[in-house]
Amino acid sequence: MSDRLAVLPHYLLPKKALTMFAGRVAGAKGGIYTTQLIRWFVGQYNVNMGEALNPDIGSYASFNDFFTRALRPDARPLAAADFICPIDGRISQFGAIEDDQIFQAKGHRFTTTALIGGASALAARFQHGSFANLYLSPRDYHRIHMPCDGKLTRMIYIPGELFSVSPTAARGIPGLFARNERVVCVFDTANGPFVMVLVGATIVGSMATVWHGVVNPPRTPAVREWTYEDQDIVLKKGEELGRFLLGSTVVMLFPQGVMEFNAQWQPAAPVQLGQAMANLTPRDR
Repeated sequence: MSDRLAVLPHYLLPKKALTMFAGRVAGAKGGIYTTQLIRWFVGQYNVNMGEALNPDIGSYASFNDFFTRALRPDARPLAAADFICPIDGRISQFGAIEDDQIFQAKGHRFTTTALIGGASALAARFQHGSFANLYLSPRDYHRIHMPCDGKLTRMIYIPGELFSVSPTAARGIPGLFARNERVVCVFDTANGPFVMVLVGATIVGSMATVWHGVVNPPRTPAVREWTYEDQDIVLKKGEELGRFLLGSTVVMLFPQGVMEFNAQWQPAAPVQLGQAMANLTPRDR
């Protein structure tokens, strides 16, 4: 079956209704029923609770509490690299931004401008730069961390679709990451601007950041924006940036000539938080 045919149901499903329902279930404090749901999920997806700061399944009041669980401090040591992997998951795609085009999958690209909601001046700062699309499956740790030090300057909420972001969907749905709902986080760093985009998906109940809390819901029909130029919100490499409630994808943008990706990185390869993602180019060291 072709990928385009395989994703046809994604166009037909009542994605927003399913997402709202999943959000209510995940946030409910159902006692023994919540524990049974978590226990089933751990078994179904082979979740390693030995890495969790709190490994006791029965102690989580809601599925959301379990899903956004913290890891033990020693579970993800940080590599001696200039840029570390910010999540647990798999590499979808990474590499050079060709003019303003980001590679999604064979036959599919999207623009930096579309990804960040039409902010053309911001998008221009990443022309011919570097990108990485990383996928978090349901079994993965779902907090997102900083790949490098950065000072927060701006956050943009962009309404959109709620397609799945699975590898099959990425291959079959044109412009997927620039069509779905997303939260764009903009930072200044010692090596220029850096953008982290949290991409929503079917049954992703919400996305949250450490400085704002839950960004969605509400799911408004209009773009919302916050600026932080007058605040000193600085996050260090490895510190938590935000989290997903159920699995999704992050897209990162970096300026031209700043970084060289880890030579061992390959599309579809598994990655973990803290592993080496890239180093500065020799002239930027």
